[in-house]
Amino acid sequence: MKDQIETIQTEALARIEAANDARAIEDARVAILGKQGSLTKVSAGMRDVPKEDKALVGQLLNAARQAITSALDSKKTALQDAQDAEALKGIDPTLPGRSVHHGSLHPLTHIRHEAISILRRMGFALADGPEIEDEFHCFDALNTPEDHPARNEKDTFYFDSGKLLRTHTSSVQVRTMEGQAPPVRIIAPGSAYRRDEIDATHLSVFNQLEGLYVDTDVSLGDLKGTLEYFLHELFGPETEVRFRPHFFPFTEPSFEIDVKLHAKGQAPKWIEVAGCGMVDPAVFDQINGSRKDEAFSPDQVTGFAFGMGLDRLAMIRWGIRDIRLLIENDSRFLRQFG
Repeated sequence: MKDQIETIQTEALARIEAANDARAIEDARVAILGKQGSLTKVSAGMRDVPKEDKALVGQLLNAARQAITSALDSKKTALQDAQDAEALKGIDPTLPGRSVHHGSLHPLTHIRHEAISILRRMGFALADGPEIEDEFHCFDALNTPEDHPARNEKDTFYFDSGKLLRTHTSSVQVRTMEGQAPPVRIIAPGSAYRRDEIDATHLSVFNQLEGLYVDTDVSLGDLKGTLEYFLHELFGPETEVRFRPHFFPFTEPSFEIDVKLHAKGQAPKWIEVAGCGMVDPAVFDQINGSRKDEAFSPDQVTGFAFGMGLDRLAMIRWGIRDIRLLIENDSRFLRQFG
């Protein structure tokens, strides 16, 4: 058995030395050390070795196994080194390296994070909802009549099933009130879809941020203070803000909000940034009907809602004149915001 072990070791080392690729090395390992390998079979004969010879034979087996394993590792390393050297042929390691451009957050992501952070500090919680909606959550619950232009197929993306791509994230407000009794204080950022002609100020899909606060004794002063604080935090404490009376089906009274833009080289001008108002009692009635209770009774609660386009906020913040730049993924444009 001693002679067998020496013979196997000698032949194994020679076979490993002659191996010229990873497959040959693996074949050698299996043939020698595998379950049916030559050294493994010899090891199985240890039970027949006389007791007085077991220690010596065991030492020879371990020494052979270690020598073969070491030879396999050394050969693998040598072959890998040879492959690496071949791959590096013709490459000058003294050449200077090429600079790597670091990625950065998209300007819409920047403005979204900052807007959410400001409103979270005022106690608003994040809420989410489906982008494929039904007419009740997108229109009916928001007191939008059937003949309203927004419900026309020329303005809204409808599916054959009758469902639609939400035209605003106000539907998230409806779903939140259906599942949560007052007080409610939430913001709903997300995508909205409308059949707008794409130009310098319009896209068919845009990013919106809407908010809702419902509780006892919520006033118009609360609405005004909240949004003035938000816009001052976003654009700076000196930002001029004005509220203009407007009409929305779901709020009464309603307002559009403008900020005065001071663009370099241009005369200051007012830019619309948001719509807002006190929640119309008719909306609360629709919610109560859906909930089948009086949790949002107009006699007991009041509330305000607001909505703004994050794309518009980003354009004002950084003086971007064409909204299409936000979706073209031109690295030369986006690199400015890194």
